[in-house]
Amino acid sequence: MTTDLSTLTTAAERWDAMAKEFHRQEVAYERDVHGISMGQTWTGLSAEAASKRFDITLKEFQKAQVEAKAIASLLRDAHTQFTSLRGKLESARKDAIEAGMKASDQGLVSFDTEKLTQAERTAWVHDPDYQDSVRKSVSSWQQLIDQCVKDVGDADKDVQTALQAVVVDGDINDGTLTGFNGQAQSDIDKYRSQKPVGTKTDGWDSEGKLKLTGPGAGFSVTTDPKYGKEGSVKAYADLFHATAEGTLTRGDWKLAGIADGYGGARATANYGFNNKGVVGKAEASAGLRALTEGRAEYGPYAGVYGRADGFAGAEAGVNAKATKDELTVGAKAFAGAKGGVAGGGEVAGIGFGATAEGWAGPGAEAWWGYKKDDDGKFHLGGKAGVSPILGGAAGFEITVDPDKLSKTVGDAADAVGDAVDSVGDGIGSVKDSVTNWF
Repeated sequence: MTTDLSTLTTAAERWDAMAKEFHRQEVAYERDVHGISMGQTWTGLSAEAASKRFDITLKEFQKAQVEAKAIASLLRDAHTQFTSLRGKLESARKDAIEAGMKASDQGLVSFDTEKLTQAERTAWVHDPDYQDSVRKSVSSWQQLIDQCVKDVGDADKDVQTALQAVVVDGDINDGTLTGFNGQAQSDIDKYRSQKPVGTKTDGWDSEGKLKLTGPGAGFSVTTDPKYGKEGSVKAYADLFHATAEGTLTRGDWKLAGIADGYGGARATANYGFNNKGVVGKAEASAGLRALTEGRAEYGPYAGVYGRADGFAGAEAGVNAKATKDELTVGAKAFAGAKGGVAGGGEVAGIGFGATAEGWAGPGAEAWWGYKKDDDGKFHLGGKAGVSPILGGAAGFEITVDPDKLSKTVGDAADAVGDAVDSVGDGIGSVKDSVTNWF
């Protein structure tokens, strides 16, 4: 009731100013950057690729203005609604007091006996009909104030929903799903039917994100692989790459899922011979890939996962790596289509997983090794497959997560310590009782 609602209009003015600034930046970008790719002095594949990227960025400046103006309008709409609803609540409270009621700061209505005349006080004490009419009146005023409070709460949720939804880029054809919302609405009622993003559902905290890139192409060369770095040559021509991720957490429970799709061609080569070890790797592929995976974990103690993937196209590669964090060797070549499933589990930081694939097309693959990833987890596994025309592959992997293992062991040690302390306390209590007895 005492909140300064004028801060909403102040914030709205700043969002309007931000929209104007985005417009100034749009004009400058279109003149100084975007215009470079529109002339005749820069031609070829790089110019075409740059032009597409510049178009996307220019549109983002335009969409940013739409989003900023929409947020400003939503804030003003919120100010209007909150001001009106607070006025209705204040009026209802005033009317209740004039009708002989008390209304606490918490919205609790009661009968004000301090203002009663002597005759009214006598009736209040001795007349059941008068007492019944008072109870009905209190109930009626309480319902009115409760409804006013509920209306304010509902409006607050509607504003929350609108402000969360207005910044979500839902246009999958604009080159990015993480940019500004060019379809932002300026009316809270437009978002009223939508659920808030990333809220709690039955005690579960949810989080998700979408990412879409492409088309695009590039080429890069990194030379002089000294001081632990690797030399590399990379080339790619991506049609698209889409990824969707989501998690649900509740206490120690965590559920996670990912879906990923890619189409295009890539070729990479890495090499290095330095103080960290020896690295040699080359790989090329062209086609379509898709993957979906789900995981369920309970703290550091246990977890399971399942995965399905598919590939259609051609790929070839060879690798050998010997460093302090990795020792792997492998080779593969395949053309056709294949699909696979994988699953596994983990207990106390130690996990085991298995993979099975079916191949339609000629190919062969084999690899073995161990490595330590960026999260400090150790992986040991291998995979082998062959297909003259129809065939498949099978593989396994053992993982060790030192952090989860030490956490589990530590928790177990704490539990044992607590149990020992409890037994000691019990023995001490018995000893004290025996001593007191004698």
